[in-house]
Amino acid sequence: MAKDENMKAAGSRRRKKAGVGLAASVVLGLALTACSSDSESTASSASASSKTTDCPASQAPGGAGGGAPSGAPSGGAPSGAAGGASISIAKTVKASDTSTSTVIDPTGAQIQCGKTEVATHSDVVYSSPTTNGKKAELKLDLQVPEGEGKKPLVVYMTGGGFAMADKTGNLNQRTYVAEQGYAVASIEYRTVTSGATYKETLQDVKSAIRYLRAHADEYGIDSANVAVWGQSAGGYLAAMAGTTNGVKEFEAGDNLDQSSDVQAVVDEFGPSDLSKTASDFDAATQKTYLAAGTNTAQFVFGAGTKNTLTDDPAAIKAADPSTYVDSSDPAFVLLHGSDDHLVSPSQTLTLHNNLLAKGVDSTRYVLKGADHGDLSFMGGDSSAGLKWSTEQVMGDIVTFLGKHLGS
Repeated sequence: MAKDENMKAAGSRRRKKAGVGLAASVVLGLALTACSSDSESTASSASASSKTTDCPASQAPGGAGGGAPSGAPSGGAPSGAAGGASISIAKTVKASDTSTSTVIDPTGAQIQCGKTEVATHSDVVYSSPTTNGKKAELKLDLQVPEGEGKKPLVVYMTGGGFAMADKTGNLNQRTYVAEQGYAVASIEYRTVTSGATYKETLQDVKSAIRYLRAHADEYGIDSANVAVWGQSAGGYLAAMAGTTNGVKEFEAGDNLDQSSDVQAVVDEFGPSDLSKTASDFDAATQKTYLAAGTNTAQFVFGAGTKNTLTDDPAAIKAADPSTYVDSSDPAFVLLHGSDDHLVSPSQTLTLHNNLLAKGVDSTRYVLKGADHGDLSFMGGDSSAGLKWSTEQVMGDIVTFLGKHLGS
């Protein structure tokens, strides 16, 4: 695919056409549960004090209170998911190279909240796109810490295998980041269940960024300093948003007078080359991921496709954030568990090395022994998610944000 020379001169990226998705059999990714506010603009239920407390506990899946660990995913596989794919967890995970990464032991104290009061704006409609003739209202939840001055913005995308996008997810970590001085917006985005392709989904992310910039004064946001942060499928979207700064192909909707460019990217265990999402796994799991007509294939090629993820290498390449990397990209931090059974650890490694090769500021952390977020909902270790919410891991993320956005 040829470059658009005019866009290149303006610092834009090469345009590519195709789709994106996650591994076919992964319909959940990481969709962490959280308690959502019922009011449009209210203060945090926990009053600020000099005494730290546990970060907001999650509700049980399905909305029942109590019971579920903080990091438990919200609900099971979405009913009616395209392709009807089931969850497939790898039996084995091949070790990947860590020579360009920093290996950390994800143990130690859990994050604590409560020192800073946070205002919450819930169910804010940021876009009303139409997909296959059906209009949808996409919403976001925004947390803004109290205090003087405008706050740098962090736009968060949950996981969900591109079959679900629960904006209430991961409340504990989002609240922790907000308390460090950032406005944190968790967004819904269109998924394969509504017939969306990767273009629409990435357009949603950029639309949310433009909306928040357009309303920066209303919410006390520093519109000059914006980061994207995602986990699993959301990590993929964060990477795509960061590497496609200036690519007009992915701009659609309202507030087009605003920029969707970002200044920093946090990618936690997101895929990149979608045909190799299972490349570190056993043969049986790889076969499941590469079956015809899966959720991922439909997200790449469109609803009803019979293609596999190996049928059109050009389309897969166009869906890979590495394809768009150039030296003007924002700084990245990537994190992956060494024992991830849903997205191969080599996925963030490949993207990280491609970023470094182009001179982009990129840091990658490997969490020793960590799996793909919290797998307790699959009957696994109920404490698995705790490795992702330690003071050390979240501290590394906040330090990165502080370096590139300020707070």
